[in-house]
Amino acid sequence: MANVIIVGAQWGDEGKGKVVDIYTEYAQEVVRFQGGNNAGHTLVVGDEKTVLHLIPSGILHEGKRCIIGNGVVLDPKVFLEEIDGLKKKGYLKDDSQLMVDGAVNLIMPYHKMIDVAREQKSGAKKIGTTGRGIGPTYEDKVGRRGIRFADLLKPETFKRKLHEVLPEKNFFLEQFLGEKPCSEEAIVEEYLGYAERLRCYLGRASTTLDKAIKAGHNVLFEGAQGSLLDIDHGTYPYVTSSSTIAAGACTGAGLGPHLIDEVIGISKAYVTRVGEGPFPTELNDEMGETLRAAGNEFGATTGRPRRTGWLDIVALREAVRTNGLTGIALTKMDVLNDLETVKVCTAYRYGEQLLEEFPQDYDVLKDCTPVYEEIPGWLTDISTLSSYEELPVQVIDYVEKIEAWTGCPVVMVSVGPRRNETLMRSNPFTKKS
Repeated sequence: MANVIIVGAQWGDEGKGKVVDIYTEYAQEVVRFQGGNNAGHTLVVGDEKTVLHLIPSGILHEGKRCIIGNGVVLDPKVFLEEIDGLKKKGYLKDDSQLMVDGAVNLIMPYHKMIDVAREQKSGAKKIGTTGRGIGPTYEDKVGRRGIRFADLLKPETFKRKLHEVLPEKNFFLEQFLGEKPCSEEAIVEEYLGYAERLRCYLGRASTTLDKAIKAGHNVLFEGAQGSLLDIDHGTYPYVTSSSTIAAGACTGAGLGPHLIDEVIGISKAYVTRVGEGPFPTELNDEMGETLRAAGNEFGATTGRPRRTGWLDIVALREAVRTNGLTGIALTKMDVLNDLETVKVCTAYRYGEQLLEEFPQDYDVLKDCTPVYEEIPGWLTDISTLSSYEELPVQVIDYVEKIEAWTGCPVVMVSVGPRRNETLMRSNPFTKKS
């Protein structure tokens, strides 16, 4: 038995969907524990691409139970669209394969309206949100004004809670943001229309997982976004609104930390970021465009072009520490195939100071410049290789340098988007203590 957390070790979009999909083969339960449909996981099975925003990536495997934990915020319309899309492709034949914790907070229409209007009002100081209503939903959750998944299945409770909160939301929309108010009747009609279809998915993550673990099941916890977007430990205020680091799996699913065996952090062989915020190794040049084109770096949720840059070891060490990583899964190594040399940031220069630790102060981080080490490229296609030992010596040297710089083993190297284009060095579900 093993319980393994998968998290992004950068600013998101690291390829968590593929890694989770691979590890799901060894798990019986797959749990999403934070975030909402601001995240997008792209999976390629054969020649078919599937993009998931809310439902755990394990849903592509028959017989695996997928659980949306209490730490997630959920847009019922998007959730049902995703379910319909999966069923159309022949997945989710058994609805008991999917569960939503009753404490999940619902994304309401006013949350999305506030999210978009705030960004527009902020102008140059915008955060770069997806406009999906995630932040305002978490605000209401923390402010004890949220409407939960279980509330939706009790019409009178739903109506009462909506009636209590909507006047405040409409006042804010009209008087501060200059937007039209929401119709209470329209929301009730829309959301109660979802209720009966959603009822079969209601459950409780904490008790379900407790029983599963006691029965000897392997559990995979699937994070969204990345560690550097964590509400507490990320590049605040340019962060998401939930805890994206490994500790969030415990609060977002209702389990104690002593039950966690391994924490795997997903890192690209370079770095990308979507939205605003500091990015020390960002490449605003031809090389940045080359990485974007070769890696198809466009957001799975928004379609926005991602900002690109060289691998940042300072930031990766931060992710190793804050998550307690026991392994790194290195993705998109093949994107670097055609480069004569590859740069890696090993420290930051801030004025006269050389920084080897990631600054918490935004004003410091935004003025940091990267200190690079340049290493030879491999100038060959590695996507057809079937074992780690077959990799060019330059790739192995790159991996070993990452291990030395971070103090964390690289347990997997992805050399292409498909399941079989993955070189696994050790498996957290079969690792012997």
